[in-house]
Amino acid sequence: MSKKVSQHILDAAAARADQGQVYCVVAFELAEELGVSPGVVGAAVDALDLRLARCQLGLFGYGDPKRIVVPASAVAPELEQAIRDGLILGRLPCAVAWSIATRFGMSRLDVAGAVETLGVRMGQCQLGAF
Repeated sequence: MSKKVSQHILDAAAARADQGQVYCVVAFELAEELGVSPGVVGAAVDALDLRLARCQLGLFGYGDPKRIVVPASAVAPELEQAIRDGLILGRLPCAVAWSIATRFGMSRLDVAGAVETLGVRMGQCQLGAF
């Protein structure tokens, strides 16, 4: 990432790192604590050559296997419509997946499982991971 990140954000990210990683949930906590966007914290993690881990949608950072998304056995029509309505350039932005999870009272992992079943790809990570 080419974003210039202030030293206090770099220091905060470095302090929260564990074995060269920053868990996504921690990155979001940092963003809120520091009053910056998640993307700025993601840029700090990148600038420090740290890795984001344990994606809240289960997409990356879990060791072996790298992702923990389990396809849903079925997807309710209302949920499918919400996912399809949220697509941007054929991908579901992570922020939209989070919003759908809240709207339907389900976990983010369950939304990711529905996305997987529908053959939809995720995009636009709020932390800039993809």
